[in-house]
Amino acid sequence: MRKISAHYILTGSGVLLKKGIVTLTDQGVIADITDTKGELNEIAGLEFFSGMITPGFVNAHCHLELSHLYDLFPEKKGLPAFLKSVNELRNSDPAHITDQARKGDAELWQNGVVAVGDVSNTNKTFALKVQSKIAYHTFVEALGFSPGKAEKAFSMASDAFNEARDMGLPVSIVPHSPYSISRELFDKIFTFSAAKDTILSMHNQECSAEDDLYLSGTGEIYHHLTQNLGLDLSAFRPSGCSALESVIGWLPTENNLLLVHNIRTRQKDIDLIGQARSLTKTWFVICPRSNLFIEDRLPDIELFRKNNLQICIGTDGLSSNKKLSVLEEMKTIQTHFPDIPFPEIVTWATRNGAEALSMNKWAGTIEIGKRPGLNLITGMDLQHLRLQPQSKVKRLI
Repeated sequence: MRKISAHYILTGSGVLLKKGIVTLTDQGVIADITDTKGELNEIAGLEFFSGMITPGFVNAHCHLELSHLYDLFPEKKGLPAFLKSVNELRNSDPAHITDQARKGDAELWQNGVVAVGDVSNTNKTFALKVQSKIAYHTFVEALGFSPGKAEKAFSMASDAFNEARDMGLPVSIVPHSPYSISRELFDKIFTFSAAKDTILSMHNQECSAEDDLYLSGTGEIYHHLTQNLGLDLSAFRPSGCSALESVIGWLPTENNLLLVHNIRTRQKDIDLIGQARSLTKTWFVICPRSNLFIEDRLPDIELFRKNNLQICIGTDGLSSNKKLSVLEEMKTIQTHFPDIPFPEIVTWATRNGAEALSMNKWAGTIEIGKRPGLNLITGMDLQHLRLQPQSKVKRLI
């Protein structure tokens, strides 16, 4: 058994304990939690740390498979240019892709992450996920905007799904985004996901050009699909509505859904989503550093808070981020939204992510019977409960 304490313990549920004590079994399961009310007596074997203890972080959106694209792309060029670069450079030597993904996995672990919602287009990361100390839910993305290729695209995704499942990995088949999936492919994903009750994830409202595609069949995304990818869009008929409004009804309403990025989400969009499905089954994943890297824009997080949305934190991949660090994402949030209480941000980085990925039985909060891992954040302003540029995270458990 270990007894661990620090200046503060944040449970992940918004509860703050001053000099509390967490007792853990040798397997890392929480056996007891003591609220000392800040009066910590000398206890044999007690490990006391300077800083704040939190549950292990949950990275709700990552692209481990793209780790080999680290530091290859220019910043702030917009999503269409970023997609073009990914398409041109994503194919590499399989051994190199796997090696860089393994380094990404080690970086996540080093940065206090215990669980990840990870996007895959191939099976290249499956074996390392099986061996990893991190718990992964793999979102196998189906890709294909051409109606005639929907069957082939879904078949490829199904093969990857079956392989991951046979290896014991939690897995779903999901749409990449409204601008990369045909209605026919959406329908196949709908039927499959509804039958298996799997978790869904979709890139959402990343740029204005995806709306241009659906509103009028024009714009930079349209150009990317036709010129960069060489797709024939003669059969595509714009809906005259936004991308989100066009596709939200193509997703099963009873499945948990992670909407990722959301940098152009406004009140009318939140109302639309709430009319189409329950917001209790919908999570809004923010990846601030990636958003700044690609579009130089952040989601309206205060609007999300006003609507009591379930917010999670992701890093995206190393193609659009310099670090796979949830703590760095939290720093970015705090810098741009200084009025958000730190305990609330920790909840987004722990409990909410665990709930979104259906890992909350063991992760996300410091509770008796769980094994969420424990992180120590040092270099904080403990008086005002704020991160500092020098703040670091250290894994305790």
